[in-house]
Amino acid sequence: MNYQNLLEELSFQKDNVQALHSQRFFKTAPWEYAHGDKFYGIKVPILRKIVKKYVLLSVEDLTKMLDSPMHEERFIALQIIKIRYEKSKHQEEKDFWFDFTLKHIDAINNWDLVDTFVEHVLGAHTFYGDKKLLYTLANSSNLWYRRIAILSTFYFIRKWYFTDTLAISKILLHDYHDLIQKAVGWMLREIGKRNELMLLTFLEDHYTSMPRTMLRYSIEKLTNRERDYYMQKVA
Repeated sequence: MNYQNLLEELSFQKDNVQALHSQRFFKTAPWEYAHGDKFYGIKVPILRKIVKKYVLLSVEDLTKMLDSPMHEERFIALQIIKIRYEKSKHQEEKDFWFDFTLKHIDAINNWDLVDTFVEHVLGAHTFYGDKKLLYTLANSSNLWYRRIAILSTFYFIRKWYFTDTLAISKILLHDYHDLIQKAVGWMLREIGKRNELMLLTFLEDHYTSMPRTMLRYSIEKLTNRERDYYMQKVA
């Protein structure tokens, strides 16, 4: 199986009606966050089956896919990298896939690509190594870098380690973009599911200055009384 075989399969599976829907759903108009992203119109369950068939694609083919303007090609490539990273038996292999990801980080340029990939590679790798990368990304003017930074820490949260998630949340506390506000709120909510006291402590320090969207996402799993308390304070 090679890149040409993959292109033939994607061409066979493409759906022009679904592609138009995806272009609207993923905000690809000139003034929207994913301007220029293009779609074959193939749904995720089908893409995941394709991933399994092409998991041994060469690095050269994966590079072509990550450079492609077609969303599904980048999705497939990233999922293959995730699998190859997780199945690597030697640290040198993991280092290779981590470095390869960083070299092509600009291919991770829509929210679904970020959310289904970064915790498994960037998060897993930085959890056991240098976390400075995530802080650099969090301070970037690039929307996707900032979302990558906070979503990478989902791996940390699953390990019951919250320090860096909270620190990056503070960096992004006043972010203007709703995709960042939602992502930070989501990660805070995940902390709260594991350690509610830690979430409540963070909220008491910051809820009056948090964007309403971020706050609303972060308190979704609290009691009605607690949610009303926080939302009324910023109404």
